[in-house]
Amino acid sequence: MLTVQEVARMIDHSILLPSMGYAALEAGIELCKQRGVAQVVPQAYLIPRAKELLVGSDIRLVCPIAFPQGLNAPEVKRAEAAWALEKEAVELDMVLNISALKSGDHAFVARDIRGVVEVAEAHGAPVKVILETCLLTDDEIVAACRIAEQEGARFVKTSTQTQPGGATVEAVALMRASVGPGVVVKASGYITDIDKLLALYEAGARRFGTGYTAQILDGLAAKRAEAGLAP
Repeated sequence: MLTVQEVARMIDHSILLPSMGYAALEAGIELCKQRGVAQVVPQAYLIPRAKELLVGSDIRLVCPIAFPQGLNAPEVKRAEAAWALEKEAVELDMVLNISALKSGDHAFVARDIRGVVEVAEAHGAPVKVILETCLLTDDEIVAACRIAEQEGARFVKTSTQTQPGGATVEAVALMRASVGPGVVVKASGYITDIDKLLALYEAGARRFGTGYTAQILDGLAAKRAEAGLAP
């Protein structure tokens, strides 16, 4: 069974809902510091404020790009990525152009992703491409994963949690089967407890986006205690 520390290092703690203000950002970053969480994802405009709160910490600062619909022009996404990296974000979670993908315009989707990856590579920052799997067919999921890998993305990610559907075991397994071993699958969206996270882990996810970090880690600690294991 995974340890609490191992799971904490795989979590991208999300503070992205529009109802979340400065107090939520401060509380979320403090939670990450206390619980050993490796990454935090604030609202894009709060990247500079988050960076100040992270001084002296090794928590990785992740910026969402074109969140949550991904419908910005590729040039706008490039500019947003450049701004985030200048403000010292070290990972980027970009939403691909879902409309273009569903229209079958794979060349546009590739250009869209490539623009952000090119900017990120200059800073050594990995890019995660968010698919919003609940809106896609299986064939579209496979196509999106292959395009993302082809264009240099280091991760493929299920969801933004702004649509009714989130990460599913089926989608994660399909994504894992659609990319090579060098690409990591990130599950995100309505991961509210340790049982769901562990099921997604078994399906192939190795990074998890969630705002339910405390509940998940507490649930794992309790599960390990019941099994007579240390946290």
